[in-house]
Amino acid sequence: MSTPAVRFEGITKRFPGVQALTDVSFEISVGSCHALCGENGAGKSTLGKLLAGIHKPDEGRLYVQGKEVRFESPREALAAGIGMVHQELAFCENLSVAENLCLGSLPTRRGLLSRSEMAKRAKAMLARIGTRLDVTRPVGELTVGQQQMVQIAAAVGSGARILVFDEPTSSLSQHDVEHLCALIDRLCADGVTCIYVSHRMPEIFRLCDTVTVLRDGRHVATKLIREVDEAQLVELMIGRRLAEYFPGHAHASDGPVRLRVEGLSSPGKFQDISFTVRAGEVVGLAGLVGAGRSEVATAIFGLDSEARGQLWMDGEPMPMAGAKNAMRRVIGLVTEDRKRAGLVLGMSCLHNFSLPNLERLSRFSWIWRRAERSEAEAHFGRLRVRTPDADFVIAGLSGGNQQKIVLAKWLAANVKLLILDEPTRGVDVGAKAEIHGIIDQLASQGTAVLLISSELPELINLSSRILVLREGRLVGEVPRERATQPTLLRLMAGLEVGAAA
Repeated sequence: MSTPAVRFEGITKRFPGVQALTDVSFEISVGSCHALCGENGAGKSTLGKLLAGIHKPDEGRLYVQGKEVRFESPREALAAGIGMVHQELAFCENLSVAENLCLGSLPTRRGLLSRSEMAKRAKAMLARIGTRLDVTRPVGELTVGQQQMVQIAAAVGSGARILVFDEPTSSLSQHDVEHLCALIDRLCADGVTCIYVSHRMPEIFRLCDTVTVLRDGRHVATKLIREVDEAQLVELMIGRRLAEYFPGHAHASDGPVRLRVEGLSSPGKFQDISFTVRAGEVVGLAGLVGAGRSEVATAIFGLDSEARGQLWMDGEPMPMAGAKNAMRRVIGLVTEDRKRAGLVLGMSCLHNFSLPNLERLSRFSWIWRRAERSEAEAHFGRLRVRTPDADFVIAGLSGGNQQKIVLAKWLAANVKLLILDEPTRGVDVGAKAEIHGIIDQLASQGTAVLLISSELPELINLSSRILVLREGRLVGEVPRERATQPTLLRLMAGLEVGAAA
């Protein structure tokens, strides 16, 4: 048998208050696309970071191409031919795309930085993954999806022969996902070993030839992908069967109009958007990246100072006067980018949970600490948040557990209108089903829900009707009974405007 590209042997890793990995052993073949699966907190990302030199194992041995290695830094791992595409984006946002892509090896001419050569290299790296961007543009001005493509370009362009992809498609459009899948196919055909960490089953079965399942930091199984189906893989991941979920609110009678939007516009983002959301209804918002979905959501929540139009909440005019005003109207927003806008990463899980609920949890400016902790622990248990305790700093949690806390804080606020922008991004299959159940429960209790998701099956399954945006305009409305992926995709791409209801 040929020497494996990577072999983990008895790998154990501990963090303060957390046993991340325990005695993990398996190997990955050269040129394989090998999936790492498991629930949030199972240890998948930690294992990838150990290979990429970000963490060092407390116990065990790591072999690359048959040789034992112990990396002291990501630079050493990269020198050994190992690159990583991270789940959480990490850039110098004030620097340009070219500067970020060449930051580890800036080209010089006669001792001075050669900006022309830097731009040339950056364009070549982006071209290798089939992406075009203005390389002089600051990374902070890019969308989350564009930033993810820059990160993929950096990893692929490094020339690494082993690549770790940690939830690479969590912020990509369907078109970009298909593009990335084709790229990974090419890389594997060229002998590059790809380690693919994802919760998205269609991608795993489309791309990977082998899958390793982790649960609670332990190795459960390594199997050829042809030996398992989706239900068996989910059962290995969560240790139980997952019943198929059907929402109950979809067939309930319509409630009164909770949110009315008329002529909502924002220069360069979207224009003349009008729709309603009724109490007890889940209205989906579909569109390609850049269509204006997230921008509409933030405008309704009062975060776009340039937005114009009219809003009514429960029949009363509502000015777009900032998030505080929206929260007074009992509106909640789960943002697309939890790292930037959903959490304060340096604070504890408990205090992040409390932020939208401080007025309710306090009297005369003093917080009821017992009530605060009791509510937080109850909601963390409801969403199965994996954290050592409520006082643990939230930056130390996995991305999926961070997302659960973003959702938990708005559940505790008992909002009348909940705007959800990619609510299951980076969340494992078990938690995703639970979040879907909570959305259904909220709607059944009379909450109005505006749901934005890049996962069309999620939109189709949960929504009473789906609004479609294209290039900043509302181009169609599809009722639940007519909603299919081809119908929505054609509307999103402008191929069949006649599909609108």
